[in-house]
Amino acid sequence: MTIYSFWIFDRHCNCIYHKDYKRPYRQLRPRSDFGPGTNDEKKQTSGGPPTGKGPLSVDDDAKLVFGVVFSLRNIVTKLAGEKESFFVYRTSKYKLHFYETQTNLRFVMITDLKVDGIRPILEQIHAGLYVEYVIKNPLSPVEHANGVGVNNELFNLGLDRFLRPLSIFE
Repeated sequence: MTIYSFWIFDRHCNCIYHKDYKRPYRQLRPRSDFGPGTNDEKKQTSGGPPTGKGPLSVDDDAKLVFGVVFSLRNIVTKLAGEKESFFVYRTSKYKLHFYETQTNLRFVMITDLKVDGIRPILEQIHAGLYVEYVIKNPLSPVEHANGVGVNNELFNLGLDRFLRPLSIFE
């Protein structure tokens, strides 16, 4: 059982935290690899999709992950009603686990197919780590505007210490 990646999105649909653990799928380019005049930037400014050649950027991957979550959540609420939500989305290659707080923070963990029922783990990450190290931190911004995400070493260390002993971490 393996955790591939972990994402946190704020109520404004911005990715405020991302961490890759093991990626069997396409590798990401860091944000700094996008300089002026690159093919991907020209393609983006012309309104077209990314070229599909080579790895995506972290920003592109975050948009794709959030797009899946947003779309699935909308489909579920239209079919089942406002009080319903989805918890897991499964493909032939991975599972996407989803937890949304009352303040519209969205926690997403992408795992292999053998992992089941990690909603309590996502709840513990929110209540035990995010609230303790990010929300209660007076130096942490309340709103993560302009691409400023969670930059808290204690949160990073706490998340690693929490996930590594779990049976789903490989």
